[in-house]
Amino acid sequence: MKLLRIFDILDNLKEKYGNKEVLARRDTSGQWRKYTVSEYCEHAYAISAALLEMGAQKGDKVATIMQNRPEWNFLDMGITMAGCVHVPVYPTLNAPEYKYILNHSDAKFIFIGVEQIFRRVEPIIPDLVLSPKIFTIAPIEGFPTFDTFMETGRATVEKWMPTIQQIKEETSPDDIATLIYTSGTTGNPKGVQLRHKSMVINAATISAMNTHDFHACVLSFLPLSHVYERVCNYMYQILGGTIYYTNSLATIAKDLKDIHAMGFCAVPRVLETMFSKLQAAGKDLQGLKKYIYQWAFQIAQVYDNEKKNWFYRKKYQLADWLVYSKWRENLGGNPMIIVSGGSSIQERIIRTFTAAQLHVFEGYGLTETSPVIAVNNPAKNELHPGTVGLIMPCIDFKLAEDGEILTKGDCLMQGYYKDEAYTKSVIDEEGWFHTGDIGTFQNGYLKITDRKKEIFKLSTGKYIAPQILENRLKESPFIEQVMVIGENEKIAAAIIVPNFDTLHFWCAKHKIHYGENEELVGNADVIKRIQREVSKLNETLPEHEQIRQFRLVADTWTPQTGELSQTLKLRRAVLRKKYESVYCDIYQKDIK
Repeated sequence: MKLLRIFDILDNLKEKYGNKEVLARRDTSGQWRKYTVSEYCEHAYAISAALLEMGAQKGDKVATIMQNRPEWNFLDMGITMAGCVHVPVYPTLNAPEYKYILNHSDAKFIFIGVEQIFRRVEPIIPDLVLSPKIFTIAPIEGFPTFDTFMETGRATVEKWMPTIQQIKEETSPDDIATLIYTSGTTGNPKGVQLRHKSMVINAATISAMNTHDFHACVLSFLPLSHVYERVCNYMYQILGGTIYYTNSLATIAKDLKDIHAMGFCAVPRVLETMFSKLQAAGKDLQGLKKYIYQWAFQIAQVYDNEKKNWFYRKKYQLADWLVYSKWRENLGGNPMIIVSGGSSIQERIIRTFTAAQLHVFEGYGLTETSPVIAVNNPAKNELHPGTVGLIMPCIDFKLAEDGEILTKGDCLMQGYYKDEAYTKSVIDEEGWFHTGDIGTFQNGYLKITDRKKEIFKLSTGKYIAPQILENRLKESPFIEQVMVIGENEKIAAAIIVPNFDTLHFWCAKHKIHYGENEELVGNADVIKRIQREVSKLNETLPEHEQIRQFRLVADTWTPQTGELSQTLKLRRAVLRKKYESVYCDIYQKDIK
């Protein structure tokens, strides 16, 4: 069947895959609760019936604020089959952000997950202009539960089934299916209006590039409120795979092993953390074991997927037998397809994981493009570290004269909700969407060089592309996070969060005594050690790009504390304000 509306995916599951298990999450006893296609359908139709019974009209906005769980999928399908618009909201926002999004979106129904999330939303409930109906999965005094909502749906589904079928038939692929608020690095988030066909065509296109089939078990942990994980979720449903939802980021490795996973979607930060743990695992070994581990780790970092000579392959087979197979065993034992997106990833991480048959395929896209614009193709074994692959066949694409990436076509958003002026500022008169990203082609594969708005000019007139320098610096095992600064200044500098695990090990080895991390970042020996890492990078850079000064800070940068967006990108304006005194110290300025 042709897939053009979101709920077509549900009908496709029923038609092609019978009653297999497709969704799973651990219950309170720690066991996987699995849902079949029939249960999926039953829940989705009950949700549609309940919404209609409670007065929902075509185009009404229904918000969900919850962690990844099967109920999210049930609601996603049920909302769209009732002709409503799904507004998925990150479960980790603060009260002012919830107030803005829920009011701006005109949400008439809100579904909230666990009590912890509800308590973050609770303070702004009296300020919601439309007084939406609120349901909670966790039992909260004074609020109807999701179970109660479902009881209404099951009791009325027969009554509403003809209406639901009519709504489905009348729903156009061009109708708005969802309103996704971009996490944003500055200002209020924008509500991106995406049509049914935009996401479904994107998901169907990437599913055709996948080598997985209905036997695949995949783990999902990136938030479904983000379009990247959501469309990959649709992709696995189209393929008929089984999607397992982790309850916590802390249990990713355990869950991968438990389900014998064949893949997952990630952002670079997740893979950087996994890489660091693999790197650290060799430090505690002794003698020959340590030598073998370090040998295997070093050659993995320069793995070349294109190299086919006999000696080269035998070397990797030996490393795989001795080391890489143990990595796979700890993650479930299977070769994997790992899709990385959200921001650029270090080449050595792609090579290291791929050497161990944990194949990392980097892609590129934006919420506004539903999202994938380009991706390395698993079906063709296209793995080109440093690039984001070939342009998707469903995307109209061109580069502007200054290298900015422009797209249009079926996958492009309808526009920003209630913001025609901003929509016109990013979509030109010919319909081209200006992504703000700068790209070039490397042997036919797209390479993202930087974010147009983040490129800055020194007072000397020379330009700096900070993301490139930041990623190069983060290749050091001593550097966890970094922001390159220097706009309108004479030199480029950096604010660095050290990798304290590596630093603690190094300090113990060199008998450097310290109390807290705040004391450590001021230690002269530590600063000299980080300087060696910075100097190593500087040797490879043109003079104007070299990092002439840096400061170490002991903070952790997270979305919860505000330094990172929900997709783990630097919020540069927030960081600039937070480290105003550090900035002024570097550039010898008075604090304003």
